[in-house]
Amino acid sequence: MKPKATTRICHSTADDVFVRGRSLTEELIGRVSFTEMIYLQILGRMPTPGQTAMLDACLVTLVEHGLTPTAITTRMTYTSAPESIQGAVAAGLASVGSLFVGTVEGCALLLARMVQSEDGEAEAVAIVREHRDRGARVPGFGHPIHRPDDPRTPRLLAVAREHGVAGAHVDALETLSAVVDRERGKHLTINATGAIAATLADCDVPAEILRGIALISRCAGLVGHVREEQLHPAMNALWEAAEAAVPFEHTPEEDS
Repeated sequence: MKPKATTRICHSTADDVFVRGRSLTEELIGRVSFTEMIYLQILGRMPTPGQTAMLDACLVTLVEHGLTPTAITTRMTYTSAPESIQGAVAAGLASVGSLFVGTVEGCALLLARMVQSEDGEAEAVAIVREHRDRGARVPGFGHPIHRPDDPRTPRLLAVAREHGVAGAHVDALETLSAVVDRERGKHLTINATGAIAATLADCDVPAEILRGIALISRCAGLVGHVREEQLHPAMNALWEAAEAAVPFEHTPEEDS
């Protein structure tokens, strides 16, 4: 027989709701922060004060970064279907992936390789060369705007140290950074997703769920973009700019 399917997250009674075994009305509402509730919901236990501070800092970091692909997608979708805020936000969240925001997951997996290996630096060399050989970027490194360094990274690492949660994964990130620079022959910044990968891994957040943390944060940011589009519409200007930047071009050879 197949094992019976169960859930360990929530159940309700006539007079209460219980989340991870805790009374929503007596133990959670008004007693824990949203950040603590996120950790409890995902991992099934309450975070330590240091873990709470670190997760909160990471959530704040990823809320906003301007007119990025996720924000533009949300604004475009909202302009097309203003009756569906949820659709607009969902469209923006769908563009969180292996190249934008979602790189936090890829970086965490690499750091885990280093932490679990007998020689972290040798593993870092292998990682960098693997990515170089296939022409891929090392997740968590590089940024099109923040050069030579991403200003968010040292602040996040400082928060981790201030709250005593910096551990093996932060050490691995710094080792990987040194190897990246050495192998490239020049400095490449650790971006915010790299710092988030390391610090949240040291807070016991599994790599395979880290992109979900990024989605929670970006969701708040995208709701903000919807609200600005309601009050001060910008999508038409973006549309016109796109048409001007990518003009139509046709040659007779294309008809043959």
